[in-house]
Parts: sequence; C-alpha cells; structure tokens
Amino acid sequence: MSRRTQHLPPLTGLAHYVREWRHKEVARQSLGVLLIPVYSLLARPDKWVFYIGAVLALGGMLVRLYASGFIVKNKELATYGPYSLVRHPLYTGNLLLMIGFTLICGQWWAVLVSGLFWWFYYPPAIAYEDHKLHGIFGEAWETWSETVPAVIPADLKFSAGGGWSLMTSVKQNYEFLVVLFTVFWVLYVGRQFV
Repeated sequence: MSRRTQHLPPLTGLAHYVREWRHKEVARQSLGVLLIPVYSLLARPDKWVFYIGAVLALGGMLVRLYASGFIVKNKELATYGPYSLVRHPLYTGNLLLMIGFTLICGQWWAVLVSGLFWWFYYPPAIAYEDHKLHGIFGEAWETWSETVPAVIPADLKFSAGGGWSLMTSVKQNYEFLVVLFTVFWVLYVGRQFV
C-alpha cells in the first residue's frame, strides 16, 4: 500500500492494483501534462471552438497561478481567496485547463479521454487531500469544508482575506512552468488562426 491508500481498507488482486494506480500522484500529473501536447499536436478545431477553449485553458492557468500564491502546503489551512470558493482551486484550474485543451483539440475522442482521465484520477485525489487536510487541521478543516465545495463553486461568496504572493506561486509552487507550458501550446495551435 502506498501512503495515499494506507488509511483505506485493504484490497487484493486487481482491485488493489487499480486503486493504487488511481492514487499515484505522479501518474495523474504526468498524464495530465502529456495530454496537453497530444491534444495540441492532433488539434483540428473550428476557429470559434479554439477561441473558447483557449479562454478556458488560459483561465484555468490563471486560477492555478492565483491559487498557488495562497498556499503554504501542510502548514497553514488556506480558507481565503480562491479557497473561500472551493477546497481545491488548483484542481478547478486543472479542470478548466482540461476542458479548454479538449475544445482546442476539436476531436470527439478527446472528450472521452478527458472524461475518463478526470473520473479515474480526480475523485481519489480529492478524497486523499481532504483526508490529509482533516488529519492536519482537524476541527478548522471540518468547519471550513462544511460550506466549501471541492472543485466547483456553489456560490461566489469570495473572502479576500489573506495575501496572495507571486513569490509563493513561482518559487515554492513552480507555477511559472504551468504558465509557460499553457501559453506555448495555446499559441502553437492558435498560429493557424492568425
């Protein structure tokens, strides 16, 4: 068992291996990153579908950049800024990136691949993060999580407390790599519409 599944009831056989694979953070991140160039290289979008996808992908990138500037992982419970809207705004950004690049691709199969990818990896990742944060922050996490949904905001009651830090986003969380990667692939596909 990995550290991400050690708190779950034991499984055997194929069920054990599938659950372990679903909880592999490096697999989720690697495949998610790989989908962007695959979708971009195989893209055949309609001009307006590309523009909608580009706006969503760039919006997801900005959500990630903004959210990553608030967190000090496992040391402080961020409940302000984007964390006042959803418990996992980095995953919200990932969802927008995925929807955006799925549209940018313009291929029917990309919808199926993205849907399966999200379904396979993100529910276990969200459950693990919630379990871990609950273990670290206890009652504070319980109070906050009772009214804040996981990934999709239920309302837009934004709490501006706390402070966003570009240095936290860039130096501690390396979000500039996501920015460069996203912009590169949006421009790569978009060059056909210039």
